[in-house]
Order: sequence, then C-alpha cells, then structure tokens
Amino acid sequence: MDTSGVYDEYSFVAEFYDFVVPYRERQDVGFFVEMAREAAGPVLEIGCGTGRVLIPTARAGVEIIGLDPSSKMLGACREKLALEPDEVQSRVKLAKGDIRRFDLNKRFHLVIIPFRPFQHLLSVEDQMRCLACVHKHLIDAGQLVFDVFNPSLQHLAGKEDVADLLGEEPELWTAASERGRRAA
Repeated sequence: MDTSGVYDEYSFVAEFYDFVVPYRERQDVGFFVEMAREAAGPVLEIGCGTGRVLIPTARAGVEIIGLDPSSKMLGACREKLALEPDEVQSRVKLAKGDIRRFDLNKRFHLVIIPFRPFQHLLSVEDQMRCLACVHKHLIDAGQLVFDVFNPSLQHLAGKEDVADLLGEEPELWTAASERGRRAA
C-alpha cells in the first residue's frame, strides 16, 4: 500500500505543530545539535518538519539538509528560516520527499531522525526502505541517530486515558488569532 501522499492530507498540522506542548517542550534539540557539531560535516535531518531541530543546527554553524514529505511543514520551516540571518539561511537546504525512497545525490556524516518520524513507517518493509536510503546517503564512517519510544501497553490496551498521560494542555493561539486545544 502506497501512503506517500497521506502525510499531506493532514497539512493543517503544520499550523499548530510549534504550539503543541509535547512538541514545543521537547528537550532533545541540544542533543541533536551537539551530535551535528561532532559530526564535522554535512547533516541530513529526516522529518525536519517546521525546523525545530534544523534551524538551531544551522545556527550552530552546521550545514544541514532537511527532508520532509509535507509541503505545509516545509512551508512553515521556510517562513521561520526567512527570519534568520543570511549566514544561517545559507547553511540550510530543504527537500520534499518520501523517507522510504529519496536520493539527494549527496553523502552525509550524520543522518538524524528526531522525534519519531521513523515510527510513522508501519511495515518492516517501509522501515527497511528508509534505512537503505539512509545507508546510501551516509559516508563510510557516518552515523544514524534517531528517536523512537517504547509505547505504553496500558495505553494501547485502552486502560489509560490520554489526558492522564499528557496532562492538561493550555489553549493555544495561532498566528491568525484563532484559539485551539488538543481534542481529548
């Protein structure tokens, strides 16, 4: 089953992504920026979204390419990137593409997949395709660093309420001054 266009069906997510507490308050940015500094070469971020990790990496002086399947997420990233100084902008390239099949004609010292895009790949076949693309894009001594989580079996079995796991989430306001809240 080809799901390459499914991500863009949820394009409204790009507008809210930076306001949602679990995304906004993640403490992983510093870790990924430090890994990029240590790589001493170009970095590829798979699932770069709105630039949550990509932009701080470029600010740290690292050349980075961000790959994402969503035009809307890349658009939000471009808008944020346009507010950065020219030297930061010059370190970034963005590419729209499917993480299971991409060819950037470039090899990287480091490939990162922050905040779980790899877990959007539901079949082992899709996961292997992604890893094969990553392997093709890494230099011989390159590294892949990615984030996954161990799901709560209690939650999956329906024994816990999502609100109990995430806590109360405050209202948020979009750029268009529209109020929103995560559905329970």
